[in-house]
Formats: sequence, structure tokens, C-alpha cells
Amino acid sequence: MKRAFQKESGEEIRDAPIYLQVLGHVFDDLPLRLQQIHSSDGPQLWKGSARVQRGKGLLALVLVTLFGFPQSADDVPVRVGRLSADGVELWTRDFGGKTFSTTQSLGQGSESHLLIERFGAVSIALALVKEGDRLFFIPRGWRIFGLPLPAFLLPSGRSYETETDGKFCFNVEISVPLIGLVVAYRGLLTPVVTGNVPSANRSLV
Repeated sequence: MKRAFQKESGEEIRDAPIYLQVLGHVFDDLPLRLQQIHSSDGPQLWKGSARVQRGKGLLALVLVTLFGFPQSADDVPVRVGRLSADGVELWTRDFGGKTFSTTQSLGQGSESHLLIERFGAVSIALALVKEGDRLFFIPRGWRIFGLPLPAFLLPSGRSYETETDGKFCFNVEISVPLIGLVVAYRGLLTPVVTGNVPSANRSLV
């Protein structure tokens, strides 16, 4: 189904990238590498390296194992692929041969201004907030099998994307109340395959 949102000029942009739909004209102010990786024109493949830190404790171990998060490492090779179809983006992350995937889509109804990321049966509604040259991901709610979960158990962490020395930079932290840090990973990527950069200032009809 085609998605659309209203620009300030009153024009409609249909079938725009998810991040463009959420951010509107702010998308054009993102660093170039962020615009590239969130482009909808064809598949994406990026590679680089990262540092990974897993949380300690039995419950943290259960969660990282359940979701397939990578092992702790100071310098692990990373490959990130992105495919987009029918308003859903599939993100596959390979940390030294350890692979895990999530999907991202535009929220519906009261969550229409949010990005929905799904880890198996768990989905998290995220606000995209630009501060300086960083794009932050702020959790606003979560569900399991479509059922809302208590807000006081909502995962948190300082997660953002930016550009560093011409490279795409990601910083992800996932912490859960009563458990603490589950996993944190930070790294740099450069494009292997990337589509054209769309713009909120032109029609994508």
C-alpha cells in the first residue's frame, strides 16, 4: 500500500523512504552518509568494523542469546545489508559471522510519526530526533506479539547515528530495567553498494 505524508508546501510524497516520511525536511539536513544508508533506491551493503560489549549476568546472557547479538570484541568486522519492499526494511547485521536481523517500518495510527523496529516477536516504537549532526533513536513504547508492555520495563540506552571522517558511525546501547546493559556496539561503515540519495525537496511519486 502506498504511503504518503504532507510536506509544508502541501505536496504529497508517495513511496518515500521510511526515514524521510518520519523526518520530513529534516532528512535533508542529515549528514550525507545517513542520507545514503536510508535511501530507498535499491539494496544497501556497507562494511566496516565495530566494538561490542555484552552485559553481564544470567538474564543479560539469556537476552543476547535469544536475539542473536554478537560476542564482546574490541575490533570485529561488520557487514550491514538493507533491503526495502512494500514499506518494510529488512536490516541484516553480520558481526564477524554472527548474524542478526530486524525489520523497520512506519508506525500506524497513534504511532504514525514513529519508526517501528521488530526483533522477532518484540517491536519497539522509536522517535527519530536530530540533535546537531546526530540522529537519536528514542524508545517510546514496546510490544510483544502485538500486545503493549509496561512502560517502566521499556528498554533504554544512548543510541544514535552520525558521520565521522566521511564514514557512517553507529552507536547502539540496549539496557533493560532490573537487568542493566544487554549489549552495546559502536562502529564505522563505508558503502559497498548504495542507491541514490532521495530528498524531501523533490517529489518521489
